[in-house]
Amino acid sequence: MFKKLFGKKETAPKSVTITAPLTGELIDLSDVPDPVFSQKMMGDGIAIRPEAGKVVSPVEGEIIQVFPTKHAVGIKANNGAEILLHIGLETVGMKGEGFTTFVKEGDKVKTGDTLVEFDFALVTEKAASTITPIIITNGDDVASLEKQPLGKVTAGETAIIEVTMK
Repeated sequence: MFKKLFGKKETAPKSVTITAPLTGELIDLSDVPDPVFSQKMMGDGIAIRPEAGKVVSPVEGEIIQVFPTKHAVGIKANNGAEILLHIGLETVGMKGEGFTTFVKEGDKVKTGDTLVEFDFALVTEKAASTITPIIITNGDDVASLEKQPLGKVTAGETAIIEVTMK
């Protein structure tokens, strides 16, 4: 019995299902009006045109970065996929105004945990767009990335991407 408990090495799962971090409309990354995202300069992924200002964790994992301006959060999923949630476009210029974070670097999160809330009306007024890219930033370690069909998604519930690591 002890060999069974202690002799087996725990390994991270190879695949993870990323759920929608916001409620809204799932759109193709190529439709994001910012070339950094639409041309996949930071990595592949998908985007959401949100309906409200609440961002939840799309996976179980660990917070690896919360930007000082609160407009973006990096999460390392339990399978090793590194996910960037970039809330809106040109939101860095807001310098955190209208954003409230509920996590910090090193926090463990579960799917559906609240990460950030933002003033939707203020971001709509002051930023270029509320469109939120969801990017896999360590693409060299990804074996496959399968995106779900575009359309309506619900935060913490709707599967949007299946990522399998090498």
